[in-house]
Amino acid sequence: MTAQSHIPPAGSGEIFLTEGGSETEIMYRHGFELPEFAMFPLLENPRAVSAMRGIFSQQLDVAAEYGLSFMLSGLDYRASPDWGRKLGFSPSALADANLASIEFLRDIAKSYKDQIPNLLIGGILGPRGDAYSLNREITADSAEDYHAVQLETLKAANVDFACAMTFNNVAESVGAARAAARIGVPLSVSLTLDSTCKLKSGPSLPDAITEIDAQAGDRAPDFYLLNCSHPLEYEPALEKGDWISRLRGVRPNASKMEKIALCKLGHIEDGDPAELGSQLRSLSSRYPHMDIFGGCCGTGHSHLREIARALKSNGQAFS
Repeated sequence: MTAQSHIPPAGSGEIFLTEGGSETEIMYRHGFELPEFAMFPLLENPRAVSAMRGIFSQQLDVAAEYGLSFMLSGLDYRASPDWGRKLGFSPSALADANLASIEFLRDIAKSYKDQIPNLLIGGILGPRGDAYSLNREITADSAEDYHAVQLETLKAANVDFACAMTFNNVAESVGAARAAARIGVPLSVSLTLDSTCKLKSGPSLPDAITEIDAQAGDRAPDFYLLNCSHPLEYEPALEKGDWISRLRGVRPNASKMEKIALCKLGHIEDGDPAELGSQLRSLSSRYPHMDIFGGCCGTGHSHLREIARALKSNGQAFS
């Protein structure tokens, strides 16, 4: 059965921000290493905890300033069995880390209870393999079994939502959606596109969303997002069709650089926050049903502020 979502339906007029690229910020602005790109082990480091609290608080400050709702997640992208094993976590320790990640976010959110209209706490399912690899060996059935492990823990944590982020193939998306529906966790799937403006595994964005919905049937994701793709990569993919009503928002990279080249830089690329805000304002104007906006690699509170300012100037996001 599909879980009841705390997120209002598209077109409600409520706009949500998400966090930005917390991993790149904690690495390059604060100097903490992320083995396997995992943030949750930093909960064991008091200095890192203080830095993460600052990062998320600055982003929530933007939502409070502009009167926007917020979907807060961000520590558990790698908190699934294969990645946990690589990091030296036993199954029980990994479950505890998932729970601690959600509790950390809830603790930060307490201070904003009366400042942000709707502040939701969620978990992230990262892909089983590398987000920039083909992962062709993953089937829908194996993905359902794999992602069910983390989803069961997120269910126990009573999250408001889960998001399968940086997914690049149909089969894994279908499996994650089936697991979430069976367990009872509201799930969105956030796909990523490469420089060909398609998923790394080959399909176009319209074809991928249509196929995931068809294969998942009544256990399809609640909706879709795009992340880890700059407007240069996703704008050409926004073809007309019924499918686009299923796409509710974007979490773009800050930089126009190709992703693999970006990963090899060794420093953060801010891009142009004001330009990014303008691009998301244009997207919102063209597709008024889109109501979830945030960031991915290289973005932070300065980008969220420009996005919020641009949406406010757009008018449709605010009553």
